[in-house]
Amino acid sequence: MVLFKVSTVKTTPFDGQKPGTSGLRKKVKIFKEPHYLHNFVQATFNALSPEKVRGATLVVSGDGRYFSKEAIQIIIKMSAGNGVRRVWVGQNGLLSTPAVSAVIRERIGHDGSKASGAFILTASHNPGGPNEDFGIKYNMENGGPAPESVTDEIFENTKTIQQYLIAEDLLDVDISTIGITSFSGPDGQFDVDVFDSATDYLKLMKSIFDFQSIRKLLTSPKFTFCYDALHGVGGAYAGIFVEELGAKESSLLNCVPKEDFGGGHPDPNLTYAKELVATMGLGKSSLPGEPPEFGAASDGDADRNMILGKRFFVTPSDSVAIIAANAVQAIPYFSGGLKGVARSMPTSAALDVVANHLNLKFFEVPTGWKFFGNLMDAGLCSVCGEESFGTGSDHIREKDGIWAVLAWLSIIAYKNKDNLNGEKLVTVEDIVRDHWTKFGRHYYTRYDYENVDAGAAKELMAHLVKLQSSLEEVNNIVKGIRSDVSKVVDADEFEYKDPVDGSISKHQGIRYLFEDGSRLVFRLSGTGSEGATIRLYIEQYEKDASKTGRESQEALAPLVEVALKLSKMQEFTGRDVPTVIT
Repeated sequence: MVLFKVSTVKTTPFDGQKPGTSGLRKKVKIFKEPHYLHNFVQATFNALSPEKVRGATLVVSGDGRYFSKEAIQIIIKMSAGNGVRRVWVGQNGLLSTPAVSAVIRERIGHDGSKASGAFILTASHNPGGPNEDFGIKYNMENGGPAPESVTDEIFENTKTIQQYLIAEDLLDVDISTIGITSFSGPDGQFDVDVFDSATDYLKLMKSIFDFQSIRKLLTSPKFTFCYDALHGVGGAYAGIFVEELGAKESSLLNCVPKEDFGGGHPDPNLTYAKELVATMGLGKSSLPGEPPEFGAASDGDADRNMILGKRFFVTPSDSVAIIAANAVQAIPYFSGGLKGVARSMPTSAALDVVANHLNLKFFEVPTGWKFFGNLMDAGLCSVCGEESFGTGSDHIREKDGIWAVLAWLSIIAYKNKDNLNGEKLVTVEDIVRDHWTKFGRHYYTRYDYENVDAGAAKELMAHLVKLQSSLEEVNNIVKGIRSDVSKVVDADEFEYKDPVDGSISKHQGIRYLFEDGSRLVFRLSGTGSEGATIRLYIEQYEKDASKTGRESQEALAPLVEVALKLSKMQEFTGRDVPTVIT
């Protein structure tokens, strides 16, 4: 057994190490500055109670982006220095964010150990590479992101930190080979357990879904399938579709995880998932031949998803509503009924209508998966989602891209259980249009303005807040822009009181609510590594089944014009078009 010593290294605080709901994200060059990563890791250890560190088991893995391998070795050495008993690492350092949550909640080590938390190395859907983004976040023993009380303490610690503990002489561990490497230090034995990235997650998925039913669908000559991992960590789980469910190897796109995501932007939307979009017949230059019946993509850390039918895009807001509406019949895990459903505030109200129809508990929460986690831990929520391509359930405490794909395949399999041999296939488009007929349609779009000057973004938001003081003035402006737009009846900044712990979250987005159920929502997003991202959400509800077939951009054009002129978007940001439209 290899011996190691613990060193105390002097350091100085860094500015701007405040973790958001998605952790700390910066450019790789920032993380590679001397002591930068070390400071954050030590600040995290110092924010945790002693029993969650000394003698504990921690997971350390991520989406495999550039700098991950070096970061894992640093965190292993710091874990040893801080008295951690064992570290679990996915083979090659790869674990999707949902798989980390599953491992924390489900995995039992060879010695009966259970993980009490995890360092997840990801910048989610942001690009990777030497000049791109890196990120780190800490998840707790429930498998979910650290609550604000912990992230606030981490931030306070980063402002005063003077030293960190590290086993500098600990040899680098071979994380490409499954097995346990043992060391001996001042606190006794320290193990690094490298394990298969997919085994525990696959076991959980098999306990949720009817794999036999999905396999019957995927092996039917009538059904064609395509999954694009965008060269993210989702590729480590793509074998589920081929080896377990019988899909053809050729149905997998970009499923080799790469440090730079193949030079692409691993964000599963119509703008960045170009190859999948073209394959599904939705691109400006679609590929020759008939598109597959079903297509899906996941992001860098495989917690987000995009669902497509043949020449048909399913909005994330519709996706979670349709999953909730069909879960009890189509997914064995939910056969006993749903405890409740929840969505983030900017997400369309499609889920609200389903909840009302099925008499389910319903919650509207701020953006951030931790709010769903509180509801799930209290037994109040089974299915949840957000418009930013995140969908999930109470099987873990993170959104889950592969789960969402399996949920949709389950619904398609259920709808086609009696007609795979002869009748016309019930398609993704059929399922969505039938849903609109029954529940109505929420026309919806999101405009993202990325890397906007932070000062200009704040001025725009302040302008929108100031306008809210006089709805009469707002309506005069609206009518001056478009006379065919409904009257604004309320305007506020969304505030949420958590029904579980009583905590209050303020300033969660600026809302303009219209008499006909339309909404405009403006938010600043903290998911980028530099600048600010302004997100504009536009929604209109249509109950008349004869009017649910319009093109979304056409139906929303009047509200879009109002939103851009009311906010003075071009005046404040200098942008005449958004970076991304979804």
